[in-house]
Amino acid sequence: MQNNLILSSLPHTWIFDVDGTLCIHNGYKNGGDILLDGVKQLFAEIPEHDMIIILTSRTKDEKDNLISFLTENKLRFNHIIFDAPMGERVLVNDNKPSGLICAHAINKERDTQLNIHLIIDKSL
Repeated sequence: MQNNLILSSLPHTWIFDVDGTLCIHNGYKNGGDILLDGVKQLFAEIPEHDMIIILTSRTKDEKDNLISFLTENKLRFNHIIFDAPMGERVLVNDNKPSGLICAHAINKERDTQLNIHLIIDKSL
């Protein structure tokens, strides 16, 4: 099933986990990462003016490997945060006075296709 994500035309900040979300969980421990289906398609839909933050529990020792993997797969990013705790990730944000909801969370099953289609609604 495809999930439509309807967003305003304002610039967005995207935050992606790595293992289980962008690639198969712990693939880097087995000699190489494997990109999950749907990731390239979603990244191609993300507007150029949006910010992409990669968040991972991987240590900074994996920095070169992860950057190489992202670059080889043409996945752009603005920042990578390493050594993030393995527990829940909590996003807290305020909504605009206009009523625009300014925080979205998508939980997906580990190692499954990233099946999100981005829709920009210029009326928001």
